[in-house]
Amino acid sequence: MEQETNVKRIPTPALLETAKALASDLRLRILESLSEKPMSVSELTAQLGVAQPTISINVQMLEEAGLVETVQRFGRGKLLSRTCDVVMLQLPKVPNELSQLESIQMPVGMFSDFRVKATCGLVGKDGLIGAVDDPQAFYWPERADAFLVWFSEDGYIEYRFPNGMTPSNPPHAISISAEVCSEVQGYREDWPSDITLSINGVEVGTWTSPGDFGGKKGELTPSWWLGGTQYGLLTEWTVDAQGSSVNGERVEGANLAQLRLQPGEPIVVRFAVKPDAANCGGLNILGKHFGNVQQDIKLTLHR
Repeated sequence: MEQETNVKRIPTPALLETAKALASDLRLRILESLSEKPMSVSELTAQLGVAQPTISINVQMLEEAGLVETVQRFGRGKLLSRTCDVVMLQLPKVPNELSQLESIQMPVGMFSDFRVKATCGLVGKDGLIGAVDDPQAFYWPERADAFLVWFSEDGYIEYRFPNGMTPSNPPHAISISAEVCSEVQGYREDWPSDITLSINGVEVGTWTSPGDFGGKKGELTPSWWLGGTQYGLLTEWTVDAQGSSVNGERVEGANLAQLRLQPGEPIVVRFAVKPDAANCGGLNILGKHFGNVQQDIKLTLHR
C-alpha cells in the first residue's frame, strides 16, 4: 500500500467545523475526485454529475475547513487541490476539556492601535465609516460598530483583550481565531499576503492568505455590499507549552511561557503584515455580520 505522508492535524477547537465539512456524501466525493489530480469546478461538475452552483458551494465549505485549496493554472484558470491525504483529529485529552474553554469575542472595530495605508477602510451596518482610503476614518468613534476593516500592503491592527486567568488556574494554551484574507483594490483571488499574529509583542506565527476573495457573495455579507472583499478564511493561531501552530500545523513561533501572560494584565493581540514580508498583500478582518463565519475575533483560554 502506498504510504500516505500528507497529514493534516485538526486541533480540538476546530473539530466541529471539520466534522461539518466532512458530513456530506457530495463533499466526500469531491475529496475522492481530487485525490487523483487537481481539477476545476467545471471538471468536477462533469465528473460528479451535479450542478455547478452546488459544486461551488460545497467546495467553499471544504476550503473554509482547510481541506481544499485553489491553485492557479498559468493561462488556464483555477484548479482545486486537496490539501491532505490523512486527517488526524485531536480529541480532548482530559474529561470535559471542551467545557474548559473560556472564550471572548472582540468586535473587529474595537481595535486599540493601528498603522494603515490606503487602500484602507471600515464598513458598518449603514455602509462606509468615514471616507474610504482615509486612515483618519480609523479614529472615528463609529469604528466600534464596524463589520469589516481593511488595509493594503503592510501595516497592523491591534486589540486588547481582558485577561480572565488567575494564579490558581493558569491556561495550558491560548488560541486566537478570526476570518481574514488579503487586501487589494477590488478583489483578486490569487493575491497572497503573509499575515503575522503576535501576542503581547511576541510573534506567534505567520499564515499566508492565498487571496482577496470577492468572486462570490459571502453568506453573511450584506446585500448592499456589491464589490470588493466578500469573505475570508477562518484562521486559528494557538500557543501552548511546546510552541505555536496555525490551523493545527506547527510553525516557528513562541511558546506559552514567552507570552508573559499575567493575571489582571490585558492580552494584546496584533494582526500585521510586516514591511519585510515576502507577500505584502494587505489584510481584511471580517466580523460576525460579514463573510462566511458568524464570529468576531475570538480569544480562547484552554484551562
